[in-house]
Amino acid sequence: MAKQDYYELLGVSKTASADEIKKAYRKLAMKYHPDRNPGNKEAEEKFKEVSEAYEILSDDNKRANYDRYGHEGTKFGPGGFDFGRDFTHAGDFSDLFEGLFGGGGGGIFENLFGGGGRGRRSNNPNAPQNGADLRYDLQITLEEALFGTTKEISIPHDHDCPDCKGTGAAPGSARETCKQCGGSGYVISGAAFFKVQSPCPVCNGTGSVVRTPCRTCRGSGRVKDKSTISLKIPRGVDTGVRLRMAGKGEGGQRGGAAGDLHVVIHVKEHPLFERDGDDLICAIPISPDVAALGGEVEVPTLDGFAKLKISAGTTNGKMLRLRDKGCPVLNGRGFGDLLVRLEVEIPTKLNSKQKAALEAFRNAFDKSSYPAMNKFHEHAEKFLAERDKLKK
Repeated sequence: MAKQDYYELLGVSKTASADEIKKAYRKLAMKYHPDRNPGNKEAEEKFKEVSEAYEILSDDNKRANYDRYGHEGTKFGPGGFDFGRDFTHAGDFSDLFEGLFGGGGGGIFENLFGGGGRGRRSNNPNAPQNGADLRYDLQITLEEALFGTTKEISIPHDHDCPDCKGTGAAPGSARETCKQCGGSGYVISGAAFFKVQSPCPVCNGTGSVVRTPCRTCRGSGRVKDKSTISLKIPRGVDTGVRLRMAGKGEGGQRGGAAGDLHVVIHVKEHPLFERDGDDLICAIPISPDVAALGGEVEVPTLDGFAKLKISAGTTNGKMLRLRDKGCPVLNGRGFGDLLVRLEVEIPTKLNSKQKAALEAFRNAFDKSSYPAMNKFHEHAEKFLAERDKLKK
């Protein structure tokens, strides 16, 4: 099945700004996040798809490659397709094929870079190999994003078997040189000018085979483990922010360095605040009498309640700004603003006394008290008059 267009996945146009792409991803990530859809495989797949789309479209270079080459432009090596780098001579074909078909992974954790770890794979099959990078999606509350916190996260990963030291051979025995490839780890097929170098199918590119496998790892040389990591989350993080923890990814092979852990932040929706960059938006209900006569309301802020004066004649939906009362700037100084949207709440469940008071209120006014209503009716009558002319 053909992969869906990344822009269509996020529901944005191809000319969408970085902020529009981020907002669209944030909305979809919250909708399909595995924590909100336990056991729902369809939602989990959708979450992975929109995360992949955001991964590409949020990076200027990757987005440019995608716009030019489509999905193929996201498969070739770091930073996308580069003809001079990814398709030069036969010796690089194995890397090309690895870039096309390697990696992938599954679940929340995945190999970010197709099993490439940090740097190119050595031609020596017995050389140390760096571990792969891991991704972990972490959901936090808005309060944790605004004030910062420390989270304990559990990370499953692979590392060298402690009994065979990563060789896969039982203690007291050793790996033997592969006869198929002569220990090189590669076989060459083709003829004349076109030759393809690929991993040996017998030893899987290691250059050696195990005759007596280790019982602990069953000859793989790797064992699964789980580690608990303390992650400090700085204040001001937002959905899509990536925190890198060096050396906390997959363990390296044969003494290679461990990969990195990339923690991707997802901020939960909040009942009071909506976030727009470094600004916070808070919708505050007010009564009709406060809207008409003016008054004062209390607004929740990061520093506690702040009193806000409401002018007489305030209309529904009016926005007021409190400077420097929004989100702390990530890795910087200062704060965004707090935008207060006033929403006039209509009273319900009225008793007879309250109904009588509202009747008296209504009778005390004439049309001159409602300029917006008068203007609306004026435009409506003009529209219908023009309609009658055209129907004749």
